[in-house]
Amino acid sequence: MPTTPRPTTPPHRRVPLRLRALAALPFALAATAYPLLIAAWSDRLPDPLATHFSYGGEADGFTGRAAFAAVGTGLLLTLGAGWTVLVRRNALWGAWLTAGLAGTLLCLVVHDNLDAADPADVTSPLSGLAVAAAAGAVLALAGHALSRLVPPEEHEASGPGADPDAPRLDLGAREVAGWSRATASAPLTALGLLLLAGGAVAALLGPWPLLPVALVVAVPGLALARVRVNVDRHGLTVRSTLTPRPRVHVPLADITAADVRDVDALREFGGWGYRVRAHRSGVVLRSGEALVVRRGNGREFAVTVPDARTAAALLNTLVERRGRL
Repeated sequence: MPTTPRPTTPPHRRVPLRLRALAALPFALAATAYPLLIAAWSDRLPDPLATHFSYGGEADGFTGRAAFAAVGTGLLLTLGAGWTVLVRRNALWGAWLTAGLAGTLLCLVVHDNLDAADPADVTSPLSGLAVAAAAGAVLALAGHALSRLVPPEEHEASGPGADPDAPRLDLGAREVAGWSRATASAPLTALGLLLLAGGAVAALLGPWPLLPVALVVAVPGLALARVRVNVDRHGLTVRSTLTPRPRVHVPLADITAADVRDVDALREFGGWGYRVRAHRSGVVLRSGEALVVRRGNGREFAVTVPDARTAAALLNTLVERRGRL
């Protein structure tokens, strides 16, 4: 039977206030400039505005001027709040990229409506997407440069080998064992469904086709909302129960030790799903009990799953058995 593992929760790292401020800055600038632009050009803009365009660039959706200003500002502030809460130093460029893309696209829609007598006659050339991409790239570079103003996170390297007090299973020399458990994430499922619904609504009302973007984000999220975790002589495997991919496999030969740890999804990994952080990665579906394996290169891989203690005990036994061969 497995022994009771000692708690090995690593110290939580607080996100520096300077980093949060730098993540919020581009969204604050965009959310200020965008409504001011609409106010400055109010006498040159129709009401309603043409805010949705076909792939040929013709207007096929319209929104009131005040409503479009409110929705656009709300979108920028919501994106900014999300990045401010979840940002990490090595991802600051992503916050600036997002602000650049969203802010530029909104401003381009306003510019396309200038001096239009009839909003139905407004067109939006596809070159606007290239302009938004270029603006986003420039801001991403700026965000990457500004990340140097934030000190890097310190990392305490884990020592090699399994903790002698880590859980083990009493397994005979010729016995073969395996462990499997399915687990699901209600928040990730709800978030994926909300993204799909929001993308569909935004595709009808928004200034550009957001449904493809929502699909790109929501489908992988839903695929990871329910996974099966397997431990056997081949190592650790985490795969979606809905689709063949995504699938994460850590070979037994690459595992040096396994343990159980309570993790905080937001504070330690920045959210749910497949997460990558400095010196660690994981499939995080919730906060709480997680199976954590230490790899040969010093990195850790975590997966939140019930009965992680039994999985860790089996892995440690299999690792030790392999070391005696």
